[in-house]
Amino acid sequence: MAEDGAVTLYNSIAITDAKTSPFSLKAGLTQILRGGAIVEVTNAEHAKIAEQAGACCLIVSDSDPSQQGISRMPDPSLIKEIKRVVSIPIMVRARVGHFVEAQILEAVGVDYIDESEAIALADEDNFINKHNFRCPFVCGCESLGEALSRVREGAAMIRIQGDLSGSGNVAKTVKNVRAVMGQIRILNNMDEDEVFAFSKTIRAPYDLVAQTKQMGRLPVVQFAAGGIVTPADAALMMQLGCDGVFLESEIFNCSDPYKRVRGIIQAVRHYNDPHVLVETSSGLEDSNANLNLSEDRIEQFAHESA
Repeated sequence: MAEDGAVTLYNSIAITDAKTSPFSLKAGLTQILRGGAIVEVTNAEHAKIAEQAGACCLIVSDSDPSQQGISRMPDPSLIKEIKRVVSIPIMVRARVGHFVEAQILEAVGVDYIDESEAIALADEDNFINKHNFRCPFVCGCESLGEALSRVREGAAMIRIQGDLSGSGNVAKTVKNVRAVMGQIRILNNMDEDEVFAFSKTIRAPYDLVAQTKQMGRLPVVQFAAGGIVTPADAALMMQLGCDGVFLESEIFNCSDPYKRVRGIIQAVRHYNDPHVLVETSSGLEDSNANLNLSEDRIEQFAHESA
């Protein structure tokens, strides 16, 4: 992570030249989010709390995330309302493959679009061609091959996704982050001649696989998402090699949401300082009460993971 607020851009080894393609510009815009937390909000009040707590970006969702049926992008009027009350960047989800939702969000003026599997899929076979948009895109993955495939489609930021149920269980996120980082370590130790076969094995473009080997990491910013509800969870993701975290709207279901969000953001910024982590983790027991897994939810999570 960059020190003293400086942001390191991948200038010399960018995927494309900024003079000939806007992708490098999009990747640069996602770089400013490094070392921060992106907080999901469902109304203007939560947006203000997250901004005051130090969030680097807000991701706007429907006011009722537990609603039954098909979930879609949020109402543009909600996005505009939140844009009026905060000054930090705004990210909004579009359904996978739904390029018209992405067109609408770009017209509304959002800063980032998350082509997200967390809501319903509009196209089960095709992702959006993100090179057709000016707005930087975020995409999810569970493996290195998925991540690099999304980058080839134009994703300027990768979200390593864990549990989508809002259970507060970080286990799947840890598993997927370790899987991606583990594949990168294997790639780093390969002979150059082995990279061709490896790229076929993980079904990823060879040039991006070779670039990942050269850089020793994904060629774009990588955040973790799913089940991150405590400062310790956030610091764990950072120590595993992520550039930041996504926080779900469930973190506001507590007596003091500002204290919780602020504590997690401080843990992201000082993830290697155990003294800061002790301070940020203290006094959150009451806040954790609504986020603990009941036996029924644990059994449901185990059944879904099987």
